[in-house]
Amino acid sequence: MKKSKKSQKGVTSNDKNKGMGKEKEREKKSSSLESGSYNYKMFSFFNRKFKINEVEPPSDVNKAFSLFTGDGSTHMTAEQLRRFMSVHQCEVSTRLEDAQNIIEQVVNRRHHITKFARHTLNIEDFFYFLLSDDLNGPIRTQVHHDMSAPLSHYFIYTGHNSYLTGNQLSSDCSEVPIIKALQNGVRVIELDLWPSKDEILVLHGRTLTTPVSFIQCLTSIKEYAFVSSPYPVIITLEDHLTPELQAKAADMITQTFETMLYYPESYLTEFPSPESLKYRIMISTKPPKEYLEVRSKDASEDESSPKDDSDASESDQEDEDFKSLQAGVSGYKRLITIHAGKPKGSLKTALKEVTDQVRRLSLSEHQLEKLASSHGLDIVRFTQRNILRVYPKGTRFTSSNYKPTIGWMHGAQMVAFNMQGYGKSLWLMHGMFRANGGCGYVIKPDILTRSADELFDPKATLLPVQKTLKVKIYMGDGWRLDFKHTHFDAYSPPDFYTKIFIVGVPADEAKKKTKIIEDDWCPVWDEEFSFPLTVPELALLRIEVREYDMSEKDDFGGQTCLPVPELRTGFRSVPLHDKKGVKHKNVRLLMRFEFV
Repeated sequence: MKKSKKSQKGVTSNDKNKGMGKEKEREKKSSSLESGSYNYKMFSFFNRKFKINEVEPPSDVNKAFSLFTGDGSTHMTAEQLRRFMSVHQCEVSTRLEDAQNIIEQVVNRRHHITKFARHTLNIEDFFYFLLSDDLNGPIRTQVHHDMSAPLSHYFIYTGHNSYLTGNQLSSDCSEVPIIKALQNGVRVIELDLWPSKDEILVLHGRTLTTPVSFIQCLTSIKEYAFVSSPYPVIITLEDHLTPELQAKAADMITQTFETMLYYPESYLTEFPSPESLKYRIMISTKPPKEYLEVRSKDASEDESSPKDDSDASESDQEDEDFKSLQAGVSGYKRLITIHAGKPKGSLKTALKEVTDQVRRLSLSEHQLEKLASSHGLDIVRFTQRNILRVYPKGTRFTSSNYKPTIGWMHGAQMVAFNMQGYGKSLWLMHGMFRANGGCGYVIKPDILTRSADELFDPKATLLPVQKTLKVKIYMGDGWRLDFKHTHFDAYSPPDFYTKIFIVGVPADEAKKKTKIIEDDWCPVWDEEFSFPLTVPELALLRIEVREYDMSEKDDFGGQTCLPVPELRTGFRSVPLHDKKGVKHKNVRLLMRFEFV
């Protein structure tokens, strides 16, 4: 039957194009859900009715319910739910009050009964609880990493050209994408500063992008810096300003942020911790060019040479202007907490150079790949004390992104991404920074911060398996609530399948795929997969649901990405997101995670 249906889709592709004008009318006539079925129109006159299968608990859920209720009971008490959470879900700290609170919320949502009316769950309530991602999500939603280590010990959620609304060549510059990034937990905002007479503008230089004022960006950062996380925001400046405008920029920064601004009295020998910098804003850029030394030398030479009285007033004015300029630029330099800059020698030399002062080094994605092939250990060693920023290559005009894992494998803290784009690489970035409660700081694994004689080698291939992740995908639900019933197929319910990926070190990369479930809005796969992991600390689990189409490209049904070290074992509700990373309201999968 399915083959016939898909053949019809292929044969009638031209008919579908011709009938686009009538599509809205067809949808209007067949969009109502009646008697537990959907009606689809074929060729505008054949009516096809598909029954909606009732979503039922998988057999594993029924078994778990029976195991913890015992004696054939049809209801689960708070104490029994607490035991289930502690034993099966491995949430050993669950208290009786926590279990009672879950029961109250489930009963209120499902039955609209006051919390005093019922204190137990039936099997349908229990299943509802397991499918509720806010009550039973796949990862913890609170900050739980040690936040007292130096900044160099964390991966930091980092944006690239944070002011752009679209592509790198002709899109608008605006404070809006900066605000959105901060709302999503990004902690590093990049601004490119360019002069325009006496004004400071933010834009992508030497392109057709329209500018936005520097002060407007600063004001937005101040207002939204800590709406999603209390941990520090770092502003990286790509500075193309004149010395006069650098002094003006310093005034803008200090007047806008006031006491929120953090800067040390002298060069840092170790970066402070995120915990010590809560609700603070820092500046990272190259120090101003050392032109002042040259000007000072010229001034001293002028003083030794004879002057006419007629030149005295003009010379005095120049001296006053120079002193004022010197003070202004010195103030700008003083605001820089994380000093950046290109090495005087080769990159290889810079990585090996040992200094008392900590600093930031920036590499393009291409430079990192090239350097990692021969000096991977040096990069890891460098990032133990210093900060490495990686940015997209200049040819990514469409605001696409690169694969971030190579940066993370080498300890790079600031893997800078175009947050205004979307795609699989950005999904990985979202996944990494869902860790640690989404606060924007993820502590690096011990393998990247331990002593020099035990350095992690990113190129190592013969590593032993540390643990195996077992993933069971039971079912999916919610598409019929979030999409029109003809969204995936004009003539029948969708044919969903799921792809599961492990992304991390090369030895751990893997891909699995479920069978296709035909004509069902609530697909039940009930399949299990195993993933042996050599470096589980750096692994991400990427999940993508597709709708099979024989004649055209498979439709997109949702995705998510989760940090493997953060996965909570047991039954879990996994919410799915759209291509841009926005969470669907109802679409989720019921899965089970286990480490062996």
